[in-house]
Amino acid sequence: MRTAFIRSLAELARIDERVFLVVGDLGFSVVEDFAHEFPDRFLNAGVAEQNMTGLAAGLAAEGFHVFTYSIGNFPTLRCLEQVRNDVCAHRLPVTVVAVGAGFSYGNMGYSHHAVGDLAAMRSLPHMTILSPADPREAAACAPALLASGGPGYLRLGKAGEPLLDGSRPIDLLAGPSCLDRGDGDVALCATGPILSEAMRAADLLRARGLRPGVFSCPLIAPIGDATLASLWAYRGVVTIEEHVAAGGFGSLLREHAPPKTRIVSLTADRNLTDLVGSQEFLRTRHGLNAERMVSACIALAEEVR
Repeated sequence: MRTAFIRSLAELARIDERVFLVVGDLGFSVVEDFAHEFPDRFLNAGVAEQNMTGLAAGLAAEGFHVFTYSIGNFPTLRCLEQVRNDVCAHRLPVTVVAVGAGFSYGNMGYSHHAVGDLAAMRSLPHMTILSPADPREAAACAPALLASGGPGYLRLGKAGEPLLDGSRPIDLLAGPSCLDRGDGDVALCATGPILSEAMRAADLLRARGLRPGVFSCPLIAPIGDATLASLWAYRGVVTIEEHVAAGGFGSLLREHAPPKTRIVSLTADRNLTDLVGSQEFLRTRHGLNAERMVSACIALAEEVR
């Protein structure tokens, strides 16, 4: 996913001299080609994310659209004040790119678990926030964020995420993207790479005679009732996200008065700080899986009928 994004960013940089990349002393094996091709529009700010953000704001004030790049919580929670005051308050074109969404860096422990970042970034003004599900969506993020012309946040997986759907048109800023319209009773919605579990849940439900709608939801902000209209055609919605419930994607839907919504997410007080392991292990231990979505969907379908 991160490779698809950097390649897309390089393609933009060839035709738009405003594109500038600043990294926090990481991304190597991914960013070298960009750095070699655009040495005057690449900086390694070192392990100093707060300085990186202030530097990016200064470059943006001089006419660049700057993409800062670091791991999960480091370009977001660690320098939230700089993003808020230096970037968002002045509506500067700085896009914060966090690689390692959710439990991508699960073995590194809670300091590397990016499970509250959407809530924090959603609280900031003027932000465009994207959470792509696979490399194809990730590649479309760079032009969408550049076109936004203001502050942005891009939440990426780590590496190796499969292509989940290669046929549908990609319009990230249009709202939920439909993979299967289903029968109109319940829609399964996911943001980020955990869309794979929603797709697996749909397969399990079809085997039981139910046909839910399936949607990828990369757009987190800006969003409104009109953007979410495609979901309101359903009687109920089941969401899944690799994030705490408070301030996450499911919470976002509930803020816009949707039909009945069930949220499959993390519970903030359920051993979030104690468990360490692979992404797959942590997802399973926290119930972020297709089986939990199936149970929620069956219960919700019976309730809305």
